[in-house]
Amino acid sequence: MVIQVRGVVLPERVERTFAIDGDRLRADPVPGADLVVDGGWLLPGLVDAHTHPGTESTDQPFSDEMLRKHLLGHRDAGVLLVRTPGSAARIPDWVDAAEDLPRVRSAGRWLATPGRFFPGFGRDVSEADLVAAAVEEARASSGWCKVIGDWRPDEPAVPLELLTAVVAAVHADGGRVAVHCQTGDGCRNAVLAGADSLEHGMHLDPGLIDRMAAQGTAYVPTLSVFGAGADRRRAEEPSARRDWWLAGWDGMLPNVAAAHEAGVTLLAGTDSFPTGTVASEIGWLLKAGLPAEAALGAASWSARSWLGLPGLVDGGPADLVAYDSDPTLDPSVLSRPARIILRGRVVA
Repeated sequence: MVIQVRGVVLPERVERTFAIDGDRLRADPVPGADLVVDGGWLLPGLVDAHTHPGTESTDQPFSDEMLRKHLLGHRDAGVLLVRTPGSAARIPDWVDAAEDLPRVRSAGRWLATPGRFFPGFGRDVSEADLVAAAVEEARASSGWCKVIGDWRPDEPAVPLELLTAVVAAVHADGGRVAVHCQTGDGCRNAVLAGADSLEHGMHLDPGLIDRMAAQGTAYVPTLSVFGAGADRRRAEEPSARRDWWLAGWDGMLPNVAAAHEAGVTLLAGTDSFPTGTVASEIGWLLKAGLPAEAALGAASWSARSWLGLPGLVDGGPADLVAYDSDPTLDPSVLSRPARIILRGRVVA
């Protein structure tokens, strides 16, 4: 059955009517088709570009049941595309075939060299084996791999030469590399190695931002997970670790603003639970000083384009969220979607 939607499409701000035939949008209206959205504002499905569905703690095994629960939580909040940059296990094939779940772009298992992650939570590899493992994980996933580029501030980051070799090998194989980094050296090495995305980026040297823009390294700051812990950290007894963390946090919002000004692709990612909270990350991007359309795009059309999917265009995927008012003027409406359509099916 063909259904139709009508509303003001963002970011173009033009009223359009789309027929939905199967899982595709069609620009030509179909007389007599059921109009399931009539008015309001239409967005390409929201995107969480950094989320880890399937487990909630380092002592909890990855499970299909938890994965499905988390993905449904995303979907019910209008998040219709997720990128999981690293997991405790590879995302199973059944997810791609599930019509009621968001589309997933995965990066296989976290790749952790000795001393740089929770032991056994990802894929523990030696530095000698890291390049081959990165290519293997990218091939086994959606073309991505995720390297834990650093860990604690008193431990060395993955060496620049090794990370450069990882990026070169994965790129030569047609894949892309995400790097977890939260120390100055880790951020520096990820940028200089040419990583495709910088995850977290705490202690990022602002002098590297122009290089990120020039080479196309995206920035996924996951501000909401850091912001949620800032007050607790400030209340702790002074220590070198506390002061290091707070210094990194204090630089994140200015760095995000500078990255936007420089033309770096900024993406919204939550890295936290419960799932379906990307609206909170949009709020933090607004606090950092991003214009409303840029902050929203980081969790919708810009993120979808970066991950290889078009927005609301003829022939594009029928993944959209409708709101009663303009979310760039009233971001609170993001928590109240009027209609959610995934793969051409009305799910809410």
